[in-house]
Amino acid sequence: MNLAIDVDYKSSGAHIAGVAFSSWYDSKPSAIYTSRLTDVADYEPGNFFKRELPCILRLLQEHNLTPDSIIIDGFVYLDGHKKPGLGKYLHESLNGETTVIGVAKRHFVSVPSQCRIYRGHSGKPLYVTAAGIALDTAKEHILSMHGDYRMPDLLKKVDMICRSTEC
Repeated sequence: MNLAIDVDYKSSGAHIAGVAFSSWYDSKPSAIYTSRLTDVADYEPGNFFKRELPCILRLLQEHNLTPDSIIIDGFVYLDGHKKPGLGKYLHESLNGETTVIGVAKRHFVSVPSQCRIYRGHSGKPLYVTAAGIALDTAKEHILSMHGDYRMPDLLKKVDMICRSTEC
């Protein structure tokens, strides 16, 4: 199982959503999971993982999820291959047993151009970084995901769910 996860922060805490799917080509999720966390750390520049990692782990633990791959909204590595970001800390928290692919919409200054992919007819790239899987394979997975636009449909869906009041 693959699991796309996203987190939205509100004054009442965090809403976490997960969209499960079997194949990278799937157009619809096989399951949807949501959780809430009221005790959320403040944002700390340069240490975003301290805020987001507990939210992701909450969703995984609360629903007893053990996906093969997790796709996060953000970076695994802040320089493309060495400096740890949220995804690398998640990968380590899961004892390296789960592949983590980061898909970011905005460029981070030290992320190299080799992390860029272009989907659909968009001239704006997505930035892919990964742990537990070769970067080229991770990029192929994200490129193959269903949807005609820059963001794969399932990644748009998980974003929409976490932002909704249903969580």
